[in-house]
Order: sequence, then C-alpha cells, then structure tokens
Amino acid sequence: MRLCQTDGLTDDQIEILKAVRAFTEKEILPVATELEHADEYPQAIVDGLKELGVFGLMIPEEYGGLGESLLTYALAVEEIARGWMSVSGVINTHFIVAYLLMHHGTEEQKQKYLPRMAVGEVRGSFSMSEPGTGSDVSAISTKAVKTAEGYEITGQKMWLTNGGSSTLTALLTKTDEGADSVYKNMTTFLIEKEPGFGETAQGVTIPGKIEKMGYKGVDTTEMVLEGHRTTADQILGGVPGKGFYQMMDGVEVGRVNVAARATGVANRAFELAAQYAQQRTTFGKPIAQHQAIMFKLAEMATKVEAAHAMMVKAARIKDKGERNDVEAGMAKYLAAEYCNEVVEASFRIHGGYGYSKEYEIERLYREAAFLLIGEGTAEIQKMIIGRQLLSTYKL
Repeated sequence: MRLCQTDGLTDDQIEILKAVRAFTEKEILPVATELEHADEYPQAIVDGLKELGVFGLMIPEEYGGLGESLLTYALAVEEIARGWMSVSGVINTHFIVAYLLMHHGTEEQKQKYLPRMAVGEVRGSFSMSEPGTGSDVSAISTKAVKTAEGYEITGQKMWLTNGGSSTLTALLTKTDEGADSVYKNMTTFLIEKEPGFGETAQGVTIPGKIEKMGYKGVDTTEMVLEGHRTTADQILGGVPGKGFYQMMDGVEVGRVNVAARATGVANRAFELAAQYAQQRTTFGKPIAQHQAIMFKLAEMATKVEAAHAMMVKAARIKDKGERNDVEAGMAKYLAAEYCNEVVEASFRIHGGYGYSKEYEIERLYREAAFLLIGEGTAEIQKMIIGRQLLSTYKL
C-alpha cells in the first residue's frame, strides 16, 4: 500500500495527477533544495506548470480552463508540495482569486480576467491581512473612500503571497455602506498592477520581499496603498459591502489547499525517513529494524493517511456546493499539526544528518512551521470548529 491513494477518481483525474506527479519527480524534486537555499523564484517550474494547465485547473472550460473540481486541484497541490511546498504557494493565491471571480465576479469580470488567468498570463494574489490585524479580519483599517469618479484606497497590507509576481490582487478594504455591522462595511476590490517591486500602479507600492525562515523562492510582500484611484467596476461582484463573505469563501478553499500542502510535505518527510532508516545501520542492522524506529515510521504513516482522508473529505463537501468551514478547518488543523509531528520524527530519524543543509529534511523542517500559521492559526481553526459544533449540539 502506498500512502495518499484516493478512491473514486475519474480517468481524467487519474491522468492529470499522473502528469503532475511525473512533473514533480522530474522538474521539482531535483532542484527544489538548491533553489530554496538560494531563495530563488522557480521561473522554469512556473513556466512548466503553465504548460501543464495547472493555472487553469479549476477555471471553467468556457473561460479556457480545464473545469476540474476542488478535489482534483487539492490532490495536484498535494503532489506539488511533496516536491517543494513553495511551488504550491505560487499557484494557491492565484487560484483563490480565480475562485472568487468564478463564484462572486460579474460576467464582465469573468470574461476580462479568467481566460488570461487560465493560461497564467494574469497572475493573482490575495490580500486580507494587515501589519496589526493577524487573524482578526474585522479589524482591518485599509479604507476605500467614495469619490466623484469611483473610490480612493489608502492603507497598508501584509503577507501577500505572490505580491511581487502577481498582476491582479483581490484586496479587502473597509467601505462605508452605512450598515450596522462591521462585516457588511467591507468590500473586495480587484487591483491591477505591474509585476515587480516599487510603485507597480498609481498609488500602489510593493516595497520588496519579506525575508522568511522557510517558504522561500515564492515572494511574500507588503502592499502600501496611498490614494489609489479605482472605479466601482473593480468591486468584486459589482456590489460593495460583500467583501467579508466573499473572502471567507475564498479562505475555505485556501484551507483545503493548506491541508493538501501539509499532507504532501508530511508524505515526503515519511518517504525520506523510510529510505534513510533502511540505509543507515547501527548495532549490526538497519535502524528500520529497531523497534523504536519501526514504531515511529508506523505512527508517521498513519498520520499522513489521516490528514489525506480529512483533506479529501473537505474538498468533496465544497465540490457539492455545500459550506465546508468546519471540515476545512478540521482538515487544515489536523494536517498541519500532523505534518509538523511527522517532519520532526523524520528529522530525528535522520540524526545529525537532519541538521545538515545537504539533506532535504532540513528544508522540510522549516517549511512545516509555516503550515501551522498559514491560512489561519490552529487556534482560529479551533474557534471556528468549536462555535459551529456548539450551535449544532445546542442544548
């Protein structure tokens, strides 16, 4: 039995995943550690993913995409993250923006952006966080003020994955809709910009890359807006005041994505441990034959399988058109925690070599930490899960 097998896939899904796995083996794994240590953007890999059609995986066929499900996308991400987690970051925020357009955009917005997104010509980034807000989305201060021509946006955003390389940003702002709830006074704007750093559009500055412990290669940035002028046409869906609900819908699919990434990284950490444990000998036999190590490998494999199963369930629920906030939260929480545990166990099995930059596990060790906080911390997931459970099991 190989880990992370999925029942009930169509022939198309099997073919797509076979192609993605072959690409990961040939184009990503051999260069990932070198590019990661250099913090180098994986341009050749990104070009290869464009050719594979990964940027348009879930975009409907009428807009030039492959029209696949969230499950197909999540399973592709799992394969890619097994090769190098940063590469899955390059496509994730792009995909969330495409998802928001597909489900909340006007027909004009879909026609304008989706065909170019499907081929990777327009690249998306997604922006909710600010320097002082973290998980408290309602506390954002970036504001869009009405003008005679449209809106003027001022504020500072944080943690944009693909902030430099993207050309279209879905940006959450405060707007004054006169609603009594802060959640109904938020609007998502579609901001067009040039790729790169510095002033990338009128009133929009991307200061530069944020240096990170792991998750390298992909650019993570701030975004500073100073009187950026835009029109009502660039409001996602054309109607202000719906931004919070739109973004939360995007975050649900983002959480399935992070669960898929965590499963892929954990699966790779298990593979490396299983290989190393059969090659390294102590006291006259491979360490895999020592019960202490064999038990560790059994626990690791079980955690990988559990994470995979929960991720698949969350994706399938969303594909049925149902809300999956609890399932996505559970999958993200469990997969990230288990990924951290599996990677640490693999690191320990590698002994002193695990600490060496020559061994892949050193990179995975730094990547696993990101998954604990990306797309909402464990504590936020538990809050979402707990609130929903208490309303379902109300006395």
